[in-house]
Amino acid sequence: MNIGLFTDTYFPQINGVATSTKILEQELAKLGHKVYVFTTSDPKAKGSLPRVYRLPSMPFTFLPSHRVALVYPPRLLASLKKFNLDIIHTQSEFPVGIFGRIVSGFYKIPSVHTYHTMYEDYVHYVANGHLITPKMAQRYSRIFCNRANAVIAPVEKAKDSLISYGVTKPITVIPTGIVFEPFARGKYSQEELDETKLSVGLNLTDPVIIYIGRIAQEKSLDVIVKQMPETLKLVPDAKLVIVGNGPKREELTELAEALGIEKSVIFTGPRPWSEIGKYYQLGDVFVSASTSETQGLTYIEAMAAGVLVVAKKDRSIEGIVIDGETGYYFENDNELPAILQRALTDAETSKKLVSNALNNIAHLSSETFAKNVEALYKETLAKKENKPISRRRLLRR
Repeated sequence: MNIGLFTDTYFPQINGVATSTKILEQELAKLGHKVYVFTTSDPKAKGSLPRVYRLPSMPFTFLPSHRVALVYPPRLLASLKKFNLDIIHTQSEFPVGIFGRIVSGFYKIPSVHTYHTMYEDYVHYVANGHLITPKMAQRYSRIFCNRANAVIAPVEKAKDSLISYGVTKPITVIPTGIVFEPFARGKYSQEELDETKLSVGLNLTDPVIIYIGRIAQEKSLDVIVKQMPETLKLVPDAKLVIVGNGPKREELTELAEALGIEKSVIFTGPRPWSEIGKYYQLGDVFVSASTSETQGLTYIEAMAAGVLVVAKKDRSIEGIVIDGETGYYFENDNELPAILQRALTDAETSKKLVSNALNNIAHLSSETFAKNVEALYKETLAKKENKPISRRRLLRR
């Protein structure tokens, strides 16, 4: 098949959508398909990649770390004919995703859409939520999804949300898979891990609580920082290491200072994707308080890295973080310090949970992910080929 992936975010940007798209592109290519990626330009992108086409873009006003494609000229639409695309797969609902929908309609190419983001949790980025309400975000999601031939939801939580919005197109749950190798234990020597610990300001004996991801409001990192004083009473040498960047970094730095725990909270800033597996392995525990995820790839990556996961209870982690079996979850924020103490001090139980977690995510490989998406493509194309001729079309013959 000739497959067109349309996404507003892509490598070298680091986020769940970009990661999912990159993995899908690579695995579909391994299955023998020609995959074309249409995305935004990025000044950090070095050189050109085969079959990756970047549309002119500019930083998003409300979130400068993201980019927005500029107006696309009609000749661009005409130029896509040469790719002879069999199917279009949109990964976002913004300008490049919209362009994918236009291409689909113009050339009568079946389209699949993956609903990666619960936008009702992100409306605060636009004029602090005064211009766009959660209801408006839901309505837009419904309209966009209902214009695709088929929809992919990464987890049941997202599928149920789409149904509640009024999406009537077929929705298939296909979790994004990951490439396990970059996270595997043994990939990095103990000496290399020790050097990295020292480079970020850790002592080699410090119990480490790690978070990797965007530092943003919807990630609820303030919950974790606010619980650190109590955590330090239970585990005095513990350090919270936050890897990443985002609009809330300065605010969280000030919060740590106000709580008098600035020496126990380390911000490393962003790190190259090629080294992320190493940074996971700096941690004894991976922690997240976010309830805005659709799937939450960071939980799976942490498990693949052999790190115990502690997360806030949410439907996005159902079947992944199973309390007391593959990790721990907390419901009330004040439960977190005691759970972190147990995770950091009960080595025997933690080792067992880490082993269980690794076995539990074995089915979430990148290969399985691509094969499931490929099957949906074939099903979507088959429905198009077998579509009955309407009475109106028959009369036109």
